[in-house]
Amino acid sequence: MWLDEDEGDGLIERELYEMVSLRQRKQKKYPWSLWIWTSDVKGAGTDAQVFLQIYGENGKSDEVKLENNSDSFEQGRLDKFMIEMPDIGRLLKVRIWHEKRHPFAGWHLGRVSLLKTLTMEKYSFECGRWLDINEDDNEIVRELPATGALCVEPLPLIKYRVTICTGNVGGGGTDASVFLNIIGDLGDTGERLMFMSKNNVNKFEKGNHDEFLIEAVSLGHVRRVRVGHDGRGGGCGWFLDKVMVREEGQPESLAIEFPCYRWLDRNEDDGQIVRELVPAGDGLRLFNVSYHISIKTGSVNGASSDSRVFVKLYGERGDTSKITLAVSDNDLRNYFETGRTDIFTIETYDIGKINRLLIGHTNEGLRAGWFLDSVQIAVPVQGLQYMFPSHRWLCKDEADGKVEVEIYPSEILDMEKLVNYEVSVVTGDVRTGGTNANVFCQMYGDEGKTEVLPLKSRSNNFERGTTEIFKIEAQDVGKLYKLRIYHDGRGIGDGWFLESVDIKRLTTAMVQVEVKKQDGKKDKKKDKKKKKKEEEEEVELVEELQEVVETFSFPCNRWLARDEEDREIVVELLTEDNEDLEVNSYEVHVFTGTMWGAGTDANVYINIYGENGDTGERLLRKSNNLNKFEKGQEDFFSITAVDLGTLKKLRTRHDNSQAAAGWFLDRVEIVDNKDDTTYFFPCKRWLAVDEDDGQLARELVPVDEAFMKRNDDDDDEGDSEATLGLEQKAMSTTYTVRIKTGEKKYAGTDANVFMILYGTKDDTGIINLKSSKTHKNKYERGMTDEFTVEAVDIGPLKKLRIGHDNRGGGSAGWFLDWVEIDAPSLGQKLRFPCGRWLDKGEDDGAIVRDLFPNPLQTELYTPFVPYEIKIFTSDVFGAGTDADVFVVLYGRDAVCTQQKRLCVNKRERRMYFERGAEDMFIVELEDVGEVIEKIRIGHDNRGINPGWHLDRVEIRRLLKKGKGSETVIFPCERWLAKSEDDGETVRELVPSDIITEKLSRDGSLKVTEVEVEDALETHTYKVSVMTGDMYGAGTDANVFLTIYGDLGDTGERKLSKSENNSNKFERGSVDKFTIEAVDLGQVFKIKIRHDNSMMSADWYLDQVEVLDMDAEEVFLFLCERWLSRKREDRRIERVFYVKGYEGIRESPSSKKKSALKSVDNNMNKKSKKKEVQGLELPVIPYHITLCTGLERDAATTSRAYVIIVGADHSRTERLWLDPPEGRKGFQAGSLESFECHGSDVGEMKKVELGHDGATPESCWLVDELSVAVPTKGVKYIFACMCWLAKDRGDGLTARVFNVLDAEAVCISQKVIYEVTVVTGDVQNAGTDTQIFMSVFGANGSTEEMLLQKNEDRFERGQEDTFNMEIDDIAPLRKMRLRIDGSGSRPDWFLDKVIMRNLTTEEVSVFTYEEWLSKTRGPKRTMICELAAMVDEEMMVELTTYMIQVKTSDVAGAGTDANVWIIVFGENGDTGTLPLKECNRSNKFERKQVDTFRFADILSLGDLSKVRVWHDNTGLAPGWHLDYIDVKDELMDKTFRFPCDRWLAKNDSDGQIMRELACTNNEYLDLDEKTKYEICVTTGDTDEAETKENAWIVLEGRKGRSKEFLMENSSKKKRFLRANVDRFEFTSKNLGDIVGICVGHTSKDGKKVKGEIYWHVEEIVVTETELGNKYIFSCNALVPLSPKRDDFLTFECTKSIESFASKARSLVLVKYEIIVITGDEKGAGTDANVFVTIFGSNGDSGRRRLRQKFRNLFEREQTDRFLLEMLDMGELQKVRVEHDNSGMHPGWLLDRVEVTNMANGVTTIFLCGKWLDTKRADGQIARVLYPK
Repeated sequence: MWLDEDEGDGLIERELYEMVSLRQRKQKKYPWSLWIWTSDVKGAGTDAQVFLQIYGENGKSDEVKLENNSDSFEQGRLDKFMIEMPDIGRLLKVRIWHEKRHPFAGWHLGRVSLLKTLTMEKYSFECGRWLDINEDDNEIVRELPATGALCVEPLPLIKYRVTICTGNVGGGGTDASVFLNIIGDLGDTGERLMFMSKNNVNKFEKGNHDEFLIEAVSLGHVRRVRVGHDGRGGGCGWFLDKVMVREEGQPESLAIEFPCYRWLDRNEDDGQIVRELVPAGDGLRLFNVSYHISIKTGSVNGASSDSRVFVKLYGERGDTSKITLAVSDNDLRNYFETGRTDIFTIETYDIGKINRLLIGHTNEGLRAGWFLDSVQIAVPVQGLQYMFPSHRWLCKDEADGKVEVEIYPSEILDMEKLVNYEVSVVTGDVRTGGTNANVFCQMYGDEGKTEVLPLKSRSNNFERGTTEIFKIEAQDVGKLYKLRIYHDGRGIGDGWFLESVDIKRLTTAMVQVEVKKQDGKKDKKKDKKKKKKEEEEEVELVEELQEVVETFSFPCNRWLARDEEDREIVVELLTEDNEDLEVNSYEVHVFTGTMWGAGTDANVYINIYGENGDTGERLLRKSNNLNKFEKGQEDFFSITAVDLGTLKKLRTRHDNSQAAAGWFLDRVEIVDNKDDTTYFFPCKRWLAVDEDDGQLARELVPVDEAFMKRNDDDDDEGDSEATLGLEQKAMSTTYTVRIKTGEKKYAGTDANVFMILYGTKDDTGIINLKSSKTHKNKYERGMTDEFTVEAVDIGPLKKLRIGHDNRGGGSAGWFLDWVEIDAPSLGQKLRFPCGRWLDKGEDDGAIVRDLFPNPLQTELYTPFVPYEIKIFTSDVFGAGTDADVFVVLYGRDAVCTQQKRLCVNKRERRMYFERGAEDMFIVELEDVGEVIEKIRIGHDNRGINPGWHLDRVEIRRLLKKGKGSETVIFPCERWLAKSEDDGETVRELVPSDIITEKLSRDGSLKVTEVEVEDALETHTYKVSVMTGDMYGAGTDANVFLTIYGDLGDTGERKLSKSENNSNKFERGSVDKFTIEAVDLGQVFKIKIRHDNSMMSADWYLDQVEVLDMDAEEVFLFLCERWLSRKREDRRIERVFYVKGYEGIRESPSSKKKSALKSVDNNMNKKSKKKEVQGLELPVIPYHITLCTGLERDAATTSRAYVIIVGADHSRTERLWLDPPEGRKGFQAGSLESFECHGSDVGEMKKVELGHDGATPESCWLVDELSVAVPTKGVKYIFACMCWLAKDRGDGLTARVFNVLDAEAVCISQKVIYEVTVVTGDVQNAGTDTQIFMSVFGANGSTEEMLLQKNEDRFERGQEDTFNMEIDDIAPLRKMRLRIDGSGSRPDWFLDKVIMRNLTTEEVSVFTYEEWLSKTRGPKRTMICELAAMVDEEMMVELTTYMIQVKTSDVAGAGTDANVWIIVFGENGDTGTLPLKECNRSNKFERKQVDTFRFADILSLGDLSKVRVWHDNTGLAPGWHLDYIDVKDELMDKTFRFPCDRWLAKNDSDGQIMRELACTNNEYLDLDEKTKYEICVTTGDTDEAETKENAWIVLEGRKGRSKEFLMENSSKKKRFLRANVDRFEFTSKNLGDIVGICVGHTSKDGKKVKGEIYWHVEEIVVTETELGNKYIFSCNALVPLSPKRDDFLTFECTKSIESFASKARSLVLVKYEIIVITGDEKGAGTDANVFVTIFGSNGDSGRRRLRQKFRNLFEREQTDRFLLEMLDMGELQKVRVEHDNSGMHPGWLLDRVEVTNMANGVTTIFLCGKWLDTKRADGQIARVLYPK
């Protein structure tokens, strides 16, 4: 944020608030004092930098750098430091060192002491030695054991003798600096430089054994050695054989050996130059965990760094040392470049869950400064992925100048869990036995198979006679039984002689361990002599679970070469000890189809799947024919593989190479040579880019022989083709894959894209995505391409791999946005977000990525089922068509499928539906149930000669149970043509026969044929369409109609040929049409639309009548609406229900939402289950507003949601916030409001806000979130100011906000009413005008509320029911309805309104039965008042008001302006009454009384005030008003309102609106006594009642009452179960009652035995003089007690002020209104500003804020106004608005402060929002609530 006068909002100071929700758990550190004594020896001091590290029982501190000032560490000095370190338990040792190796840097250290300042624990560390390369043992590092009171046995200092053996390999030696760290149970030695070899001058030469001494505090048992070099100097690569470690003085035989036998060289093996070694044994590489660290450098100018970067990981079980990242896996030439991602692997022991990370650089090099974007650490062995956001500079000259930083993970995600395998490959010692080809393997275990794993490293692998060891992370597949290993035959001399493969992995097993017996019973002294003997005996074997290495050996001893043995380069190996399985051979017969162009020259691959795994993908190379896969040919291949058991499926594909690669595969037959069975895999489909569905791969399933045979018997060849498609479709899953290329520059690619889908059971193998259904030129910027993929039984999708081959010139790089996979047969649609480059030159350089589904974007729906549709075109001249044919299927109860087009593109439309043809389509559609009642088939009449003669349609589908299918035959034998028959291109067909085929036990097919008896009949419907008789009602557009009945619908039919008018749909005319359709049953709705074509397309539709000729029933639809793009709600499609329809109506737009909802419910099922089950919480409305920031990229197109969390973890489901009217997402600077309904979670604690975007592109900057709960009267405003994005802020797309962070605002509490509006059944009764409603109750009134039209409410004869939130003002007295006369149909005939309070179930009815209209009805009024009717009783009566206005006797008192008045009383107000019709012609003259009569107004009861104002027109408009009298003729009572003030712009205070209080409400003397009525409700349980007495004390604002006894006599029993008892007491007036004390005592003052309680439900106290009520909800048990100090106190839960009390408090008060304009560019306004203040005593009316000679409301300006009003009571809200006039009306209002000058109370109303039609939400009026 700017702090700059000229930038942003121009502020130079800001307040920042902590966000509790973003607090991070940092590790706790404790302070220690460190004292260091330098010895008093000549030359003891040093100027070197000194470092220190401390070890304790629970870990170690970080390295501490002791800042060396010029005079630290001088001879004989004591230096004191303060250091901080985490709790590491009791201290064990200290390591202290310096780094200067020149002669004068030596340092003689006396001792060190450490004191923990909190607990005063003290440790001392004696040294008294040199750290000098010329003194003592020439070391500059010392380890000192801890001594002191806390250390009973200090650890000894030990010298470790380390032997480092360099391998005898060419180039094996190194001149780099080698360091070594020995790690034991009690700590480690730190990284020590191997500087002084004890036996060789030239260290680390080929074949050397170099010895070094390391002095350290005892490490206990030595576990690991970490050894490495710094990679400097030419030829720094080093081949390390092993390291041996022993304590000095022990024999060599006791040395622990740490074998390595690997390169430490950037260009060999895995490129690592640091290795962690474990003691000699089996499977050495399995014990290390790989941490894959991806480091993303920011896309900021100058972000890249040349410095050396290091990391240190802190885990729960320990931390690593600082590790320099020297060699990356993805080998981008330069590391840490702007916008790139570098990936490094660290191999070390398992440090447990990572809780933080230290990352930094050494600040070397020219451009050392580095902008680190984020770090991601994947640990496949743990199955976790850690995200560490950084977004900061690590640079001496930027930000805080730090070059290293500690980061905490923002989120920890689950990933696929892998295990370590160690694969050893032995190449035979045979001439030319080695290979340069790429080698791959795949492992099969009893729990599945791994992916295909490449065996490669940076070295030259697989040389003759070598053994190669690879560490691989792969899926845990359980016990291995077979391994497939192969190479790709590349390179020169690719033949390879493989001797054997060993695979090792860790498993847990029971192991026998020797444990020493502990026998404490024997007396030690006696057994001194025996002791030696016993120690040998007392060892017992105990079984315990341990990690052991499990080895699987796969002997091979054969060539994998094209010119040796069987010429195979693939081999499948079995484990040595395997008995069950054996190698088998399969004969594969491939039959290519006979059609033209069926053959192919592409490479064909096949993979055979059985019960025991699969063969892997094999190239079909060696056939019995020289030219393979030619038209009509059978090719024969042999495949050798481990026996697969029964075959399950076969997958075949080709690579589309060579010209004319398309291939028509007829079938594949496979003979299993072991038991001589034949499997038939029919295909009969193209594998071609330009045929069928464009797939180049097919998965085939075996078919029973009977099905294959049946075709051979028939002579009719035409039939044989299309029999098995359906069975295969049912067994396979069809995926529709949509791939979205990003919107970035150069995002598209011309490379070949491939994909692999991974399910939980299997994967699909490589799928080449060649033929897009949507675009010829695929993968272009911003486009979405669609593909079809079929797979058999791979289980639910868990991930997909997508990549390209980087071909196609310079533009091979591809920015992939997302992949969406829709599987109709599973009923799910998954979205796999990517949002990254697949480009060698961008990001991390990967061109293959693994994507995972985003659960928030998963959509679930009802699964589809396959239908096989056969269409027979007649053999008639001109019968064929090229039009687009569609079909819809109907089941029972109007269940129907979507309209399905049978051809995808033009090529297919040309190919199918030729004369006499029979075309088969297999489509997946919704399941319509057991019976297909009818189908609709039609075409779009496009193309040349589109007329089509259809013979019949056959639809086959599989039976639910058992093998077999049923075919339904729909005869047609008619034209679908504009020029033939009746000119229809759509027909509805009903079934004639059903044929069932079942496979019987003996393997034969049983066929039965049944005629359909009760098929529906075809009915003729006569449709009469009546166009309205008003100007411009007719249309020339094309009109379409759909009729819906309870048995189905007609589909959309064009109303083309009117039977009685040549010019259709003209004003006032009736057009008749005939529609043929299968019986619809009871018709209940129609959908009618036009296409808005031609000149005057607007159409006023009066009514539609549908006559069912066969059933002789008439259905009438009253429409009376415009279908127009210019009028009403601008819709040209409407739904109408039949007259008198009782069912549920749904508007066209509400359907979409409900479809999405179901998705959401399903999604949350998983998470819900964990929570409390059973409890259904009530649903309440939540009002949510979201303010999006203004920065670049602040906007998003993702879907946002909130989850509201209450106490005890109750939470709403995800409430999706979808913007209305087809807008998507959130624009920068916008303010969006949403109304959601979710569970009532009680008191709100937290709100989670998130969105479903998962790619880095979908970032969103949220400025502010507010959540209002109207039913609770609270609103929380969260100042978020944060990114919800994968690559901004902390990388989270969801965030939880704590209510503690929010600004809580009290809003008016609402009650939910169910409102039913009944529109009359009169012609043209419906309206599209704006309808406003206000409701008046005994406890106040509501503001005007707009009733939402929602497309089809308020139409003729309709009852519309909806919920509304209304202030709690019950009981209701009257309602005012107003229309504003806008819209195309401004007149409305209102019948009545019914309001039902959903909490109390009280119903009020408001009846009108008249027009609201300027032009119709007797009153010609647009406003009406309706009295409430509750239980047949009118709540208010009609009366006549006589209003007398007396103008004062003052000079110039009269006025010619227009005057208006509003009268307020008990039952609300009268609305605005114009003082026009009068007994005198010249009104409001000096000293004159004018009388106005208003008849038929609903009586207001007692009056409280009037508001009177004038419009300041005419000459001398100033007016001095004396008083106003209002007489209510019904009550025969006159109320006087004195004024005696000017209403003039230029007199007194310049106000022309006054509020006058009534003087009738005579003044009560409140200091006198008054009566209180107390109603006590006892609880409704057996134990609730009491026989004893109770007492009560009232506490008021003015004092406290004495104690009132509530007696319980035997005659009059009180406090019985569920009873209400009344008591009256007289007392002094106590003012407002705020609390009560309630006690419970025995009648006769006896002692109380046991515990007795009285359960009080509620107490209501009423002050009888004014009638104010105070309600106390107690619901508590009051204990019986003789003592007077045992009582319960309750606070007032609700107080209801009576009208009389309110009216009495109406006195004139001056209010000061301070308006503060915001401080941003353009914040000021030139418009006129108005304010309305609402308080507990009503509202102030709309007052304009004006001042003379001042430019108001300018940027950062404070304007003050004085207004005189009747006392408002407690202020509840303020409405501020402007009229949008002037040049720059947009206004940023910061806040409004209102001060009551009488009592000095100031209320602050915060706004902080724009009132501007062009910004935020475009509103120019805002309602503000007090802080």
